[in-house]
Amino acid sequence: MGGRREGDGDGDGETEPLPESPPESPPLLSRDLKSVLVTSVLQLEEIDAIQHGQPILILQASFHMDQPSPLRHQLSMPEVPPPEDLASLEDLIRSVLGRWSNKVLANEIPIEVRPVDPFQFSGAVTAEPSRMFWVRARGHIGEGNMKLHGCVAAYISDFLFLNTTLTSFPVKHVTMMVSLDHAMWFHNPFRSDQWMLYEVESPWAGGSRGLVQGRLWRRDGVLAASCCQEGLVRLTASTEKSKL
Repeated sequence: MGGRREGDGDGDGETEPLPESPPESPPLLSRDLKSVLVTSVLQLEEIDAIQHGQPILILQASFHMDQPSPLRHQLSMPEVPPPEDLASLEDLIRSVLGRWSNKVLANEIPIEVRPVDPFQFSGAVTAEPSRMFWVRARGHIGEGNMKLHGCVAAYISDFLFLNTTLTSFPVKHVTMMVSLDHAMWFHNPFRSDQWMLYEVESPWAGGSRGLVQGRLWRRDGVLAASCCQEGLVRLTASTEKSKL
């Protein structure tokens, strides 16, 4: 609210306006947590992130008490060269861009990546919409912090994930690419600071949407996690005319 104050010192009765108080604004980010389902072995929680009165994230996390079961299977891990025999993403960028690579590599990512097929990984060739690469966190995390390993795996799961839908399209100009939903299932314990193989494929794309699926494999062949994402993918074909 505004106001006025008396002049000080001269007794001339002059007044000057007080500064207006800033209007109260809602908190920048608020969270709403609620339990959706709670049983003796299952628990489903939902968290809504609200910013300026608008929901920007809806997260559902389910927890399950480990139970023995005779039903147990998994797919077979693909046979690929070990990470020690493959070039790092940084080395590949340097070999292509040369002295211009410094600007690209200045934005360091917190994971190490070694593509199995560099040409398919980069989208330099038109191929089936899939890619595989070895990945691990930079630095040492250790065995005891499974929550942190899960957070790093969640970051890995979104690395060039939806972008895989573009590898089958020869010439493209992307105008929009955003995630609509992203799901992740953790199957077995793992360490994200050790090499894991990320196998990604896009079984379908159409109607300006794309679907991608991923499997994160431990080096010993155990399936650590599975991922799935649907996203909005809008692009236009090249308008360049043939030079022939």
